[in-house]
Amino acid sequence: MDLPRADSSVVPETKIVGYLLSPTHPRGQHKAAYFASFGFSANDWQVLQSALPAHAQGHEVESAQRTPFGMRYTIRGALSAPDGRAPMVRTVWFVEEGQAVPRFVTAYPVEGTRE
Repeated sequence: MDLPRADSSVVPETKIVGYLLSPTHPRGQHKAAYFASFGFSANDWQVLQSALPAHAQGHEVESAQRTPFGMRYTIRGALSAPDGRAPMVRTVWFVEEGQAVPRFVTAYPVEGTRE
């Protein structure tokens, strides 16, 4: 199954700059180091902002869970990185009840993989 309306997905700047690429965020700092090792940077945060929807469009949904607030989708696959490598990551997307557009929640490395 594909992520519904992946071509319209929303990836807020705050999720990228304030979390995934923030070396000072209490929970995001390790993700920031991981993504930085593949050439992503807070100075050029739009690169990751563009790569995440492309990841969602290029891979099938691994799991879909209905919650009281909507649908949560998890996608596993290679993410195109600025340094030319393709680390394996999981991305999480959420479609709120009554909405149609998926909103980016988080991304994290798939354990045991590096590229």
